[in-house]
Amino acid sequence: MRLFIFDDRTADAWLPFSLSRPCAELLYGTLLLRQRLERFAGTGASGLITRPWLGSFSEPGAPPVLSPEEVPESADRLLLSSRTVPAPDARFERPDGPATLEMDGEIVGAYLPAGVEAPGAAWLAEPAPLRGGALVVDGHVLRHGWDLVVGSADRTAEDLGAGLSGGGRLSECGPGERLGDSALYVAPDVRIEPGVLFDLRSGPICLDRGVEVRAGSRLQGPIYAGPGCRLLGGPIAGLTAGPGCYLRGEIEESVILGYANKAHDGFLGHAYIGRWVNLGALTANSDLKNTYGTVRIAGPIEEADTGLLKFGCLIGDHVKTAIGTLIPTGAVLGCGAVLLAKAPEKWVPAFTWGQPESIHRLEGFLRTAGIAAERRDMPFGEAERTWLSEVWEHATAGRL
Repeated sequence: MRLFIFDDRTADAWLPFSLSRPCAELLYGTLLLRQRLERFAGTGASGLITRPWLGSFSEPGAPPVLSPEEVPESADRLLLSSRTVPAPDARFERPDGPATLEMDGEIVGAYLPAGVEAPGAAWLAEPAPLRGGALVVDGHVLRHGWDLVVGSADRTAEDLGAGLSGGGRLSECGPGERLGDSALYVAPDVRIEPGVLFDLRSGPICLDRGVEVRAGSRLQGPIYAGPGCRLLGGPIAGLTAGPGCYLRGEIEESVILGYANKAHDGFLGHAYIGRWVNLGALTANSDLKNTYGTVRIAGPIEEADTGLLKFGCLIGDHVKTAIGTLIPTGAVLGCGAVLLAKAPEKWVPAFTWGQPESIHRLEGFLRTAGIAAERRDMPFGEAERTWLSEVWEHATAGRL
């Protein structure tokens, strides 16, 4: 059986992240959404079906991006929405014939035996019942981009309770001063300086391979720090971080996809940060309105009410902020934007350079992206240049 993960119309609207990556490659808890679906299916994904300008998407470990026409009929296929979050113990059981998969009141996929025609792009955009049986799968469906922030801390705690992380299964151990009785997971090569406090009263903490924690860090679970992260000091609570992040200062209930740099003081709260983001010293975001009303999140056309009392911002891949940048409540900062103002607009189009009418030039953007990758010993070759160039072309044509 071959697994294919698709972005439907709802996932297409998950800006700023849906501009630059398939939504299956977003972190939710300790795993990417793709890794959750691979675990459910019992097999690695053969391909991602997503927006056409992402055909050259290239990141280590990610399967290729395919068009709907490239899904073969010669094999048994499982098609799953990237917004699908199976319960930790849910496993796919192959039915006798074609079947539609349902979860949390939505149709989230289909099983198609070899020889059965695959549905086309219209079905993948808005899945509907197919001829055959129906399977109800335990789990929940992410309906909004901000759901990635709201549910991630609880999902991280649940993952760690099940012994899961991006690096595999975990064993409990670990030094340091502790408060509370939740588990502390520390990989064998983690470096922890004296003067680190682990507050385990609110949930477990996991420090994956090669993590460094410096003196003066106060870590309050649930926390997952992915391989190679450096926690450089300050109060950090409810953090989920992918690989290679350098983090200092106050961080609360936030998700950082990977290779981000927040190496200075500043506040990050109830936010989702893409890959290769650099937050300048004293960059801070607001996650609570002065009126204590619900937060409205910015969009390219109009704002949407999240219904949340506390919500910060969504920051796309490769965003850079200047020293002292202040990010408003509910802001959405597009991929590749460089913020020079101290109080940017709530909606910042992708590849903005300082002012909304100024565009970050392609060659300059690619040069900076390559330097950032080199600093972390990560590949940045023709594949990455092609992918990001196509994202730039699409974004700047429509000023997304």
